[in-house]
Amino acid sequence: MAFYSRVAGSVGMITLQNPPVNALSAPVRQGIVDTMHRALSEPEVKSVVICGQNGTFCGGADIKEFGANMSGPPLVPMIHLIEAAAKPVVAAIEGIALGGGLELALGCHYRVANSKARLGLPEVTLGLLPGAGGTQRLPRLIGVPAALELITTGRHVTAAEALQLGIIDEVTDHNAVDAAVKFAQSVAGKPLDARRISTYPCPRPPDLDVVFEKVMQEVRRHARGAIAPVTCVQAVHAAVTLPYAKGMEREKELFSTLFTSGQARALQYYFFAQRAVGRWSTPSGARWDTSKPRPVRKAAVIGLGTMGRGITVSLAQAGLSVVAVETQEKQLLAAKQAVTGMLERGAKRRGAPLVLDQIQYSRSVQAATDVDLVIEAVFEDMALKKSIFQQLSRLCKPGTLLCTNTSGLDIDELASQTQNPELVVGMHFFAPAHVMKLLEVVHGPRSSPEAVATAMQLGKKMGKVSVAVGNCRCFVGNRMLRPYVMQAYFLLEEGATPEQVDQVLEEFGFPMGVFKMSDLSGLDVAWRMRKAEGLVVPASTGESARIRGGSRYSPLGDLICEQGRFGQKTGRGWYQYDKPGGRVAKPDPWLHGFLEEYRTRHGLAARRIDHQEVLERCLYALINEGFQILQDGIAAGPEDIDVIYVLGYGWPRHRGGPMFFAGQVGLDRVLLRLEHYHQVHPDVPALKPCSLLRRLAASGSPPISRWREILQKPRSQL
Repeated sequence: MAFYSRVAGSVGMITLQNPPVNALSAPVRQGIVDTMHRALSEPEVKSVVICGQNGTFCGGADIKEFGANMSGPPLVPMIHLIEAAAKPVVAAIEGIALGGGLELALGCHYRVANSKARLGLPEVTLGLLPGAGGTQRLPRLIGVPAALELITTGRHVTAAEALQLGIIDEVTDHNAVDAAVKFAQSVAGKPLDARRISTYPCPRPPDLDVVFEKVMQEVRRHARGAIAPVTCVQAVHAAVTLPYAKGMEREKELFSTLFTSGQARALQYYFFAQRAVGRWSTPSGARWDTSKPRPVRKAAVIGLGTMGRGITVSLAQAGLSVVAVETQEKQLLAAKQAVTGMLERGAKRRGAPLVLDQIQYSRSVQAATDVDLVIEAVFEDMALKKSIFQQLSRLCKPGTLLCTNTSGLDIDELASQTQNPELVVGMHFFAPAHVMKLLEVVHGPRSSPEAVATAMQLGKKMGKVSVAVGNCRCFVGNRMLRPYVMQAYFLLEEGATPEQVDQVLEEFGFPMGVFKMSDLSGLDVAWRMRKAEGLVVPASTGESARIRGGSRYSPLGDLICEQGRFGQKTGRGWYQYDKPGGRVAKPDPWLHGFLEEYRTRHGLAARRIDHQEVLERCLYALINEGFQILQDGIAAGPEDIDVIYVLGYGWPRHRGGPMFFAGQVGLDRVLLRLEHYHQVHPDVPALKPCSLLRRLAASGSPPISRWREILQKPRSQL
């Protein structure tokens, strides 16, 4: 709804009321129309201010109405009513003006914002475009290049940048509503013809076609198959080349195309999935709404390698006091320098104060005796980690939470080394830890609800999206990655090249294919883990060289590492680079010759492998493992897996996540293709369809929104 009042004698005040972000739901839109008519009809009212309740202007359209039968006044005519008003209308922007909220503000004659407000048109992140005049008004107001950048990226801007761009007319450090009332009084009675943005001519670059062609190429490159950014460019092009009314028709037509697209459904699903993962639960019955987190004011990080440094930065930026421990003097000095640099750059970028004095460096684990929580981030070696957990359990004050940043080692085994195993959880950060938003919070059967809740809350405080997962080898993300990578290796054995496999995956929307990703991460990391598992054996020929535990195995990654080819760090891996540390991957003739020699040695005949097989074998093996993870209770629902894969592994957001993608493709189709590939490759267990996938397909392939409910039912009810 919208509440109407009169302030300062002559100013009509319209206050949007729809917590938490005053979204433009049907009752709010109806309220705006009714109160605008009232304000315009009262002779005592000389000007109007539109504001939002509780320090928030408007977060845009109500996404819960998407897909439902829309009721109430449409947004576009409502904004036209405001713009056509004979009395000045001022938007008082506090908090946020996003999406339809900014479009509403652009329909007002003036805009006043608090200095801490953020503005933007993020519809593209939901697979849409600004559909209430945003693509037509914004380029008229601030010019085509600036409008294109904001609309195609969905980037939020500060009030200061919005003022510089010309989006708003005034910024205040004080209450924006009070400032807007004064502003409204000052412009009462002034002509409004020059304040209606829809009447502005759209600036037309002299080399219009060249500008848009260049922009379109850049947008397509960044979009990686997403259609919404490309469609946004087309809508802005209409603003430049068509009269306003015709441009609005084109915007409506393009919006309708996107609204019904599979990509919009995927992005909107993902929007809600990111919120769903915060409502976590564990098999033991612990829940987000019944488990109270402990306060954490001081934390320790043990081990200041790449991950430890990033974690230290994240904790300090979140306002915690940090004890950073590294036993090697040289490594400690290097870490201190690296952390200082990261914090300085971060403070400059965010316009925030520097927090160097919140970090205490030490070479002794004993420095962690009085902290509330410890995050161990040492080398991925179980014996070393066990030793540290034994020390921490003896040294730390009672009740200290002990967390490990392991990417796949057994949390329960580490917990067993402590006096209080209920205080042990995994906090698996992703590199670089101060940048990547994903945090896997790993709970074992003995982890207390309080410990899980504390780790989840701390992740949120650090700006992470925390996902609670169960304990198993490699947890969720890395466990699913293994069959994906192994299928890529098998494809090389059968005749593919790294370039072919990577091209298919990048065309699907991954930022980089599996082999480029491996070169970036460092091939020696996974090689070390395979050695620890006993998978790396002395070179041999024949079938036995490619079998481990009765299942097919490819030693290709091991053989590459034996050549000292560890990826970008050595200048050679699956690709070649100009120098060690180089970033530009080039096909390597040596590697192609190596693959040919390998196939000959093992009696393998190269065959033609098409695009579809690459995609299906890599993705469906990964998805199949996802179903197994759901069946095992390691993830509580498909949303957990999808958020992990989008945020941590580069799964294209416009495809929703691997489990959503499986539902979109059709569970019957995924099942059928896995059965086919498993028949062809019976020695590859990862291609054998999971029984949960079979159950879901047999029960009519229910929508993904029902999977969690079905997972909780006894099998006989399926």
